[in-house]
Amino acid sequence: MDFGLVLQTDPPASKVVSLMKRAERNGFTYGWTFDSAVLWQEPFVIYSQILANTTKLTVGPMVTNPGTRTWEVTASTFATLNDMFGNRTVCGIGRGDSAMRVAGRTPNTLARISEAMKVIRALGSGQEADLGGTVIRFPWIKEDAELPVWMAAYGPKALKMTGEEADGFILQLADLYLTEYMVKAVKDAAVAAGRDPSEVKICVAAPAYVTEDDSPEALAHAREQCRWFGGMVGNHVADLVSKYGEHSAAVPDELTDYIKAREGYDYSHHGRADNPDTAFVPDEIVDRFCVIGPVEKHIEKLNALRELGVDQFAVYDMHDAQETTIDAYGAKVIPAVNA
Repeated sequence: MDFGLVLQTDPPASKVVSLMKRAERNGFTYGWTFDSAVLWQEPFVIYSQILANTTKLTVGPMVTNPGTRTWEVTASTFATLNDMFGNRTVCGIGRGDSAMRVAGRTPNTLARISEAMKVIRALGSGQEADLGGTVIRFPWIKEDAELPVWMAAYGPKALKMTGEEADGFILQLADLYLTEYMVKAVKDAAVAAGRDPSEVKICVAAPAYVTEDDSPEALAHAREQCRWFGGMVGNHVADLVSKYGEHSAAVPDELTDYIKAREGYDYSHHGRADNPDTAFVPDEIVDRFCVIGPVEKHIEKLNALRELGVDQFAVYDMHDAQETTIDAYGAKVIPAVNA
C-alpha cells in the first residue's frame, strides 16, 4: 500500500515543504494539498518547492477542479512540473466545493469534469486536445510525458464516471462499509466500460491521529481534533441528499443519516480542527470516517482497507500532532502494513 500526506497550503509555505520532506523520509510516496485559491496559498507554486526538496514524492491536488483555472493552464502547469522533475505529479480533480463556493460560484457539473479530465490528461501527456473548436498541443512537451487523472466521488453518477474515465478514485472517508460499497461501484463501472478494473487506482483519504493508548481521554481528544472531517464530507453529502432525497436507493443511509442535524457551514474554518460548524458530527462518524487510536488500531483498519482493494491511504494531517503522526506512521504503521 502506498501512503500519502495531505496538507492545506497555509503560510508559511516552508512549513508545508518541511512536512512533505519529513513524510518522504518516513516512507510516504505521495504528497497532496487542498486547492482553494481564496482560502489557502497557491499550491502549484509550492509543488515546485516540494519536488525540488524531495527525490521520489509524487505530488498533486486533492483536489483541483475545472472552474478555477482554464484547462490548458492546469495541464501546462502539471506538464511543466513533470518536465522539471520527471513525471512526479498526479491530477486529483472534483467538483470544487470550497474553491468554487468561496468565490461565489457553484461547483462544477459531472459533464464539465468529464470534458476537463480528457483535455488535461491529453495535453499533460503530450497529445492534442480540442478546446471547443481549437485543437492545441504543447510544442515543448517531451515524448515520455504522462499525467494520471484521479477523480474524487461519492454519488452514484460520479462513481460510475470515475470507473469509466479516471485513472484513479479518491474516496475521502475511511469507513469500511462505504469503502467496499463505493470501490465496488467504481470497479463494476470500469468492467462495464471494457476497462481492466485493476488499472483504476483506489485512494482512501482521511484524518489519522495516533494516540498513546485507548483511554477515554486520549480518544476524546483525537476525536475533537478530527471532527472537522465529518463536516467537510457533510458538504458533499448535503448535495447528494438535495439531489437524491434523504432515503434513496442511490445513496446509502450509512453516508447520509448523520447530517440531519447540520445547520450550515462557514468555509473560513474549512478543514480545521477548531471548526465550530461540526458539532453535529457524532463520535460514531469520527470513528468510522477517520483512523484514530493506538498504532495497532491504525494497522488493523489499514489492513482491512487494503483487503477491500485500496492502493493508497492518504493521511489528512490537519490537527495538533502533525509531526508525531508522520513519525509514528514511518516508524510503526507503514512497516507493519507493508511487511
